[in-house]
Amino acid sequence: MSSHRPFGLPAAAAAVLLLTVTGCSSSDAGATVAVPRPPAAEAALCQALDEELPDTVAGLERGDPEPGSELTAGWGDGAIVLRCGVPRPEKMSDPKAQAVEANGVNWMLERTEGGGPRFTSTYRKTYVEVTLDERYAHDATPLADLAAPVKKAVPPSL
Repeated sequence: MSSHRPFGLPAAAAAVLLLTVTGCSSSDAGATVAVPRPPAAEAALCQALDEELPDTVAGLERGDPEPGSELTAGWGDGAIVLRCGVPRPEKMSDPKAQAVEANGVNWMLERTEGGGPRFTSTYRKTYVEVTLDERYAHDATPLADLAAPVKKAVPPSL
């Protein structure tokens, strides 16, 4: 199987891809994260997303990272961290970038050094980033759980 998948990856192939992702090491609980600084219009979308986010993701309770912000959220003491309004990742310009689809939301996959995978939404009016620790490197549940809120609060850019 090729290690590179283009955008528009079918759902079945996305599931296989998620099963082949390898995590490196677990991140520490209770993470401190950098708060994005999006333009005002994008920040408003992120605030709307914050209101839609679930209390649990992949069975983990919400426990937001520090510093507190409507632009960041977390579940499971840093196992799953969401940042809204992040800059467009450089990797999105790479025609070999890997992508997955979860419940109608497209995500670009990046493998981070020293941690689990990072996913950034594509084709939305602001970028939403979800970082998972290695426990979720083979599990699409967090992205599936976050898809409905992202679809509701962050409209497509197409």
